[in-house]
Amino acid sequence: MIFSSAQFILLFLPTTLFLYFLLNRLRLVQAGKVWLVAMSLLFYGYWSVAYLPLLLGSISFNFIVGRQLAGTSTPVRTLFSRRFILTTGVVANLALLGYFKYTEFLIGNLVDIFKLPLAIPHILLPLGISFFTFTQIAYLVDSYRRDVKEYDFINFALFVTFFPHLIAGPILHHREMMDQFKSRWTLAVRYRHIVLGLFIFSLGMAKKVIIADTFAIWANEGFDGVAGLDFFAAWGSSLSYTFQLYFDFSGYCDMAMGASLLFNIWLPINFNSPYKALDIQDFWRRWHMTLSRYLRDYLYIPMGGNRCSPMRSYLNLMATFLLGGLWHGASWMFIIWGGLHGLALVIHRIWGRFNLRLPTSLAWLITFLFINITWVFFRAKDLTSARRMLGGMLNLDFLSPLSSASIATSQLAWGGWLSDYLLTCLPLGLAANFRCFLAIVLAFAIIYQKNTMQLMSEGVTAKKLYSALLLLCIAMYATMTTTSAVFLYFNF
Repeated sequence: MIFSSAQFILLFLPTTLFLYFLLNRLRLVQAGKVWLVAMSLLFYGYWSVAYLPLLLGSISFNFIVGRQLAGTSTPVRTLFSRRFILTTGVVANLALLGYFKYTEFLIGNLVDIFKLPLAIPHILLPLGISFFTFTQIAYLVDSYRRDVKEYDFINFALFVTFFPHLIAGPILHHREMMDQFKSRWTLAVRYRHIVLGLFIFSLGMAKKVIIADTFAIWANEGFDGVAGLDFFAAWGSSLSYTFQLYFDFSGYCDMAMGASLLFNIWLPINFNSPYKALDIQDFWRRWHMTLSRYLRDYLYIPMGGNRCSPMRSYLNLMATFLLGGLWHGASWMFIIWGGLHGLALVIHRIWGRFNLRLPTSLAWLITFLFINITWVFFRAKDLTSARRMLGGMLNLDFLSPLSSASIATSQLAWGGWLSDYLLTCLPLGLAANFRCFLAIVLAFAIIYQKNTMQLMSEGVTAKKLYSALLLLCIAMYATMTTTSAVFLYFNF
């Protein structure tokens, strides 16, 4: 089930919430945690029961390794050093992730490059494996550094499986979660959190079901087709994907935070108006913030970060973002996307050394256009598809008197005077994609409104409760009348 499904909203969430707080009220706190773990496993198993043993095995393995790293005198510690235990734990986690996520990609490339007579396996990617694997690697490293320790299996299982973050993040640190689960202030119903949580959840659901899923139609038309694209069709499709991904991920983050807040648990902020960024570094401080934090703390800084020579720090940046791109999926397109962002950060770093500044509007425009263009590689299934889209974006044939129609000519079938008026006043390609570009203009207006963090800081009001109920009803209606797709980050 997904957050925007009727099963989740009308059955799973209220049942889980009611019995959790009922057990806490009866002073059965440990039973409440067990119940929350069980329901989180049910939430995960709803997708595929076959991968539940994999998740439980991963949790058990990392709990044991973490105990060895946190303990002072254990049987294993008498035989092996803490560094060896950490290395073994990290390698085992990466091997698990590598097998499921990259085996097919690796063998496919070996076959293509060296013409080896190997059968290419088709391995189904377990849902959320990147997120729960990275979360547990961070836990092992923090245990090695003696920043955390956990000796209770249920607590650790709850930390990993807590359903609001299990499938697509945010990537958590043990210390920022377990203190909340252990606090007695989180055990009772907090009506302020219920109202605020419902408001944030409803806002996220509206972003996903009403906005993101609408943009998905235009994005899929452009990216999944084979015919050539004119200027307006290409820009309409690329910008549609840019906003589909924005509202899809922003919606997921809001819904995860809202659902978590119903249980009095605050997840870390993972999304902060990234399309307002004025440079690429600012973008990565706003987009998927916990992944950026993870790559910085567990990859970039251990490689030397910016404590070494400028050239070495540039190489560290490139390596970090190439691996960050590969984390998103086993595809050269993700590697290209990560490499472009790494290169942009290097250029930004060099630019900053000269203390040069651009006008604010120009800085925003360059940053946004770069992000939009690189999303093409993120979305395209291969280089041919990416070249087709980028070629359309550079196609200026519409400037000639006889411009070709776009892929979305069916949108002209509004009937009557409006279609005639648009065809008279606008280039054919723009008229054909008029609704798409109108939605894009509205999306720009929406992203410059107050974001979730700002709305949360205003506190709880009756207006928020009414708004939450209204948004929830509208989004539920949209869910019932359409086929809502899964969140895009479920694929990673």
